[in-house]
Amino acid sequence: MDAPVAEGEVLAIAAQIFAALVDGEEGRLVPWPAPQPEPEHDVAAWVDVAGPWAGRASLETSSDAAADLARALLGLAPGAPVPDDEVADALGELANVLGGNVKALLPHYGALGLPRVAGALPGDDEGRAVRRVPLAWHGHSLVLTVWERSPLAGAADGGEVR
Repeated sequence: MDAPVAEGEVLAIAAQIFAALVDGEEGRLVPWPAPQPEPEHDVAAWVDVAGPWAGRASLETSSDAAADLARALLGLAPGAPVPDDEVADALGELANVLGGNVKALLPHYGALGLPRVAGALPGDDEGRAVRRVPLAWHGHSLVLTVWERSPLAGAADGGEVR
């Protein structure tokens, strides 16, 4: 089964989220210009969707971009120190809002898991990327991905859903 969301929808969702929560204006989050360099992402945030269509929405970026995103969300000055837990909370919130918007596009009800943040996405073999959207934000590389997972994956990994 193909993803129930198109690349344009993922881009539109991300642009709306960043305009509303991060930048306060449109146009700061844009498609990454070609050719795409090999990104140096060392932070990943994701939220799982369980239901008739099981999947995951993820955001991957660099730790520098993650800190800048946290500063923007918290209204801090550029370069202000940001504790690691605040960075994780900010990235988790972005993944949560992204996942909630992806879930809203689904034709059937689904449950959204709790957001998770780590140095990389989980290495499970039960999912495949069905939409990958490379983006640029203030010179930083971000990749938003919608994953399709086995419908039993959420129950099998003990992930909480709400």
